[in-house]
Amino acid sequence: MSVPIAASDEVLSGEAVAIDVQPVGFLLRALGAIIDMLLGYGVFILWIFLRIWLVDAGVLDDATDRIATVAALVVSFVVLPITIEVALKGRSLGKLAIGGRIVRVDGGAAGFRHAFIRGLLGVLEIYMTFGGLAVLVGAFNARSQRLGDLVAGTYSQRVRTPGLASHAPLLPPSLAGWAQIADVARLPDRLARRISQFLQTAPLMVPSARERVAYDLLTEATPFVSPVPPAPPEQVLIGITVLRRERERRALENIDRRAERLTGRRLGV
Repeated sequence: MSVPIAASDEVLSGEAVAIDVQPVGFLLRALGAIIDMLLGYGVFILWIFLRIWLVDAGVLDDATDRIATVAALVVSFVVLPITIEVALKGRSLGKLAIGGRIVRVDGGAAGFRHAFIRGLLGVLEIYMTFGGLAVLVGAFNARSQRLGDLVAGTYSQRVRTPGLASHAPLLPPSLAGWAQIADVARLPDRLARRISQFLQTAPLMVPSARERVAYDLLTEATPFVSPVPPAPPEQVLIGITVLRRERERRALENIDRRAERLTGRRLGV
């Protein structure tokens, strides 16, 4: 009997449990980039109108006009994107619109160094090529990373994610007391993946086969669980999965908080 694997846009924890940490898709990321591009071009166009007024008023001569124009280019296409991304902790107007945030490839918070690298390379791949180079690079990697992301070690993470209810079982009420004292060690990856796949497909299985598979899986998982509650095998497997999922979630949150504190210290915040 074949079982479906997790969706390709899901991120699985070490216990093969789907968690709400997903990269932004290629089309959504392109839309966000277009919004950010329009902001940069819009700021520079405002400078052009201001420049005309300043030249007519005699405030700018030829030398100061050239200097001011170069400064406006740098501010519009380098300083502004970097400043917004750092101030909003990995977000920009485009990313706010599509529900994304720039993070490191390990899931930690991105800092000034990452934004600076992305901003510099963004001049080449976004503004100088009108996004052509970014599209070309992003279309050929799984996380839709542009060149700046690949160099900086970042990607765009989806913040507003759809619920993964079908892959996130709830703890059975009868196991609430057991969950308070249970010690569930890390399961072997292959066993964890088989349990996750079984819980996804269990409703479609014949009852006798469902009970047999649940019993066999629990037998394999028993050495990693203490104590084993006196409950139906499938319910125990759900309890094991929920506890491991919560532990993985807390670990990711702790890593993210530590990374943000370290970033804040480096920036002197």
